[in-house]
Amino acid sequence: MFNLSNGLSLLRAPLALLFLSHSMALRLAAIVLAMCTDALDGFLARRTRTTTQLGAVLDPAMDKLFVFIALGVLLYENQFESWQAAAMITRDGFLCIFALYLKLSGKWQAYQFRSIRWGKATTALQFLVLIGLTIKLAIPTFVYAIFIVFGLLAFVELFQLVKKKSSKTA
Repeated sequence: MFNLSNGLSLLRAPLALLFLSHSMALRLAAIVLAMCTDALDGFLARRTRTTTQLGAVLDPAMDKLFVFIALGVLLYENQFESWQAAAMITRDGFLCIFALYLKLSGKWQAYQFRSIRWGKATTALQFLVLIGLTIKLAIPTFVYAIFIVFGLLAFVELFQLVKKKSSKTA
């Protein structure tokens, strides 16, 4: 079902394209608006009780699209190194491994997709680092290590949710 919350999520796609501009102000505006739509879409869906499976998938997909496009542009412009970009998307690598586990174990259909604490923390940190990179701040190495830790914590959280659901149905 398409609703206002899902529409706000979809706005992050054209906002990501603003990164193709060389204007620092436009890029910063895109990040801030993406952050606002990310916060607002979930809030509205819960407040108006219009959460949907589509929204549960669309919201993180649009976050990832925004971040991947912004990272790609900044990498192309040599704003930072590829290992740093890889660290920033560590969580997404773990999500792919988790999805593979769900598919191979036959749990894909029964899995209830929803946001997780460490996923939200990673996305917030990604947006903050994108702001820093856009305004040409040097991001300390330990920040990229935090992305790896957050990715691992998200991976553990996902498996805990599967285990919790399995124990309820057993």
